[in-house]
Formats: sequence, structure tokens, C-alpha cells
Amino acid sequence: MAQSKDTLMHLLAGGCAGTVGAIVTCPLEVIKTRLQSSAVALRPVYYPQVQLGTLSGGGGVVRQAASVSPGVLQVLKSILEKEGPKSLFRGLGPNLVGVAPSRAIYFASYSKSKEQFNAIFVPNSNIVHMCSAGCAAFVTNTMMNPIWMVKTRMQLERRVIGSKQMNALQCARYVYQTEGMRGFYRGLTASYAGISETMICFVIYESLKKHLQEVHLSAANASGEKGSANFLGFMFAAAFSKGCASCIAYPHEVIRTRLREEGTKYNTFCQTARLVAREEGYSAFYRGLLAQLFRQIPNTAIVLSTYELLVYLLRDKPK
Repeated sequence: MAQSKDTLMHLLAGGCAGTVGAIVTCPLEVIKTRLQSSAVALRPVYYPQVQLGTLSGGGGVVRQAASVSPGVLQVLKSILEKEGPKSLFRGLGPNLVGVAPSRAIYFASYSKSKEQFNAIFVPNSNIVHMCSAGCAAFVTNTMMNPIWMVKTRMQLERRVIGSKQMNALQCARYVYQTEGMRGFYRGLTASYAGISETMICFVIYESLKKHLQEVHLSAANASGEKGSANFLGFMFAAAFSKGCASCIAYPHEVIRTRLREEGTKYNTFCQTARLVAREEGYSAFYRGLLAQLFRQIPNTAIVLSTYELLVYLLRDKPK
């Protein structure tokens, strides 16, 4: 009974935390997804150049194309001008539908896995945190990929202001009609590759969290008071750990977005990686990283610190 209550507590805390983070950072996710796509990557940008006059008096300004990738602000400006502010929240529907169960599944799986691995390895060691995070990410990615696939397709859809855009159900129906059930699992291999990011993140986070708890406990004993968990400290630990993990494992995000594009030449994880490297260079694997950091660092800080706070509040306190 106590175990089921503890699992329910982690499900509730994880779901609420994920929902808060998804709403706050949705516009940055749309921008990041657009930057990762081949449509933005291969679109030429025109720069004016002055053409010097000749003896006959000819001259003027010509526009020359150059394959320069737009930045975060350029994509933001383009979306606002051509599609309107509502497009910054494209994919929020499936995100809200999926984020609560995905975070709930993740944190419940992580908590349960940690219990099992603590019985095998040294309790609360780095290997326990890595294995627990990996198992939780594998379960979550496998179960939630269809929803994330629909979300990505909606974020990549470009429509002019005033035109009708597909909602989540229409997008899901279109994917099924054109690609079948298999279409909902495009990009899953890249998500599995991204498990390394989750493992790195949680190893750093758990180490910082343990240190913060020791400092907090020492301060509480010294003052003779028992305060709540160090909320700001958890936010910093989550932000720092996610920033480090994102920089290390980011290329899988670009590959996953390419695999989820409609009707593209990208078929498998390795084939997509080779194609992107050959056509756009290795720097393309980090396209959109700035937007990702702007989104993920506050999102992870909000999610993990909210989760820790809710677990603290929901857990039975010793009387």
C-alpha cells in the first residue's frame, strides 16, 4: 500500500511539473524545431551587394544568395510576420496531452528503477542513477513517441496568417493515412540515442542534489530549524546539469527532427547523420542549440524543482 501511494505521488508530481514547463517554454521549442529542420537549413538568404558602374554607366545593387542559416531572432521574426503569434504555440495541444503522462511515466519509472538498482549496486551511486535514468527514458520514449511525432509535424507546418491549420487529431489522421502506424514511430531510434543525454543529466543532477541536501542539512542542524527543500538550489542543479547534457548529446535532436519531416530523404539514424554531415557540414548538428538551451535549461529547472517541491509537500512528514 505504501509503495503504490509512493508511486502515485511520483506520478502526480511528475505530471504537474511537466505541464508547467511545457506551457512556459513552448515558443522556444517551436523555434528550435524550425531551426533543426532541413527547410530552414537549406533555404538561401539573400544579401544585397553593390555592383560598380562600368564605362557605359551601368551599375546598381544586386542580390546574391548565400546559404547562411538564420538565427533564433530571425526565425522568431519570420514566424510573427508570416504566421502570427499563435504559431509560436503550434504543437502545444499534443504537448499538453503528452507531457503530463510522459513526465509521470518517467519519474515513476525512474523512482521504481532506482529502487531495483539500489538493491544490485551501491545505493544512490552514479551507476544507479545512470541505469535508472536510462530505463526510465527508454520506457517513456517508446510509449510517447506517437504524440511527439504529431507535435513535431505541427511545429514544422508553415501557414500564412489567416489560413486554417491542422489540429492534433487532423495531423494524426493525416500521418496514419499517408504513412500508416509506422509513421508514428519515426525518429524513435534518435530518441533512443538521446537516452545518453538523460543519463548524463541525471548523474550530474543527483550529485549536485546530494551536495545541496548535505549543505541544507548542516545549515538546518546548526540553526536548530528544519526548513523546506532548497527550491532555488534544485533549480540551479537542474539547469546546470541539463545545460551540460544538452551540449554533449544535442546532435540526436537534429537527426530526430529530420527523420520526422514529411516526405523527406531521411530514412534511418545513420543514413541521416551521414547525409547531414555531407551536405551541410558537422556544424549542422548543432543548429538550434541556442534555442534549445534557452528552452531546456529553464524548462528542466522548472520541471525538476517543481517535482522535488511537490514530492516534499506530498510525502508524509514524521510526527
